[in-house]
Amino acid sequence: MVREFTDEPVSPESLDRILRNAVRGPSAGFSQGQAFLVLTGDDLKRFWAVADAAAAPSVTAAPLVIVPMSAKRVYLDRYAQPDKGWTDRAESRWPVPFWHIDTGMAALLILLTVVDEGLAALYFGIVPEAVGPFRAAFGIPDDHEPIGAIAIGHSAEAAPRDLRARRRPGNEVIHYGRWLSGHAPANARF
Repeated sequence: MVREFTDEPVSPESLDRILRNAVRGPSAGFSQGQAFLVLTGDDLKRFWAVADAAAAPSVTAAPLVIVPMSAKRVYLDRYAQPDKGWTDRAESRWPVPFWHIDTGMAALLILLTVVDEGLAALYFGIVPEAVGPFRAAFGIPDDHEPIGAIAIGHSAEAAPRDLRARRRPGNEVIHYGRWLSGHAPANARF
């Protein structure tokens, strides 16, 4: 993640690859309940005006923002079809909201493709009080929930930040066989 971008445009070829990969992520029941709003040019000015007025100018210089959105309705409709065996569309059947999880995976595919394209990105949230104005400004249907936004462009940071010292050690987050805090096999490589 970077927080300083140049205003150099993202090539159409890179954008096409980013979006092609985004729509190929896993999807519960192959529901495909994601949508992506792609913003460039004057649309970016409107986006920054409603979505995050406090964003640093170095972030708003990014020439591209993609807003991934999840659609719960698409999942509930898909799982009410005969091949899935549910007919009531009950949200309580879902152990976790896969509509958000699948959209998060699509966002990760965007981020990974950005890196493969030699570009830089910053994933950030749209604060709750900005969601309504964002919906109004861009005609977002009520059944599509923005799960954040991704600023994409060319990095203007002088050097990559070294966050290794802040990364939690693997033995605090990886557990083999059962939950044993701070105990990992001697041959674990992380």
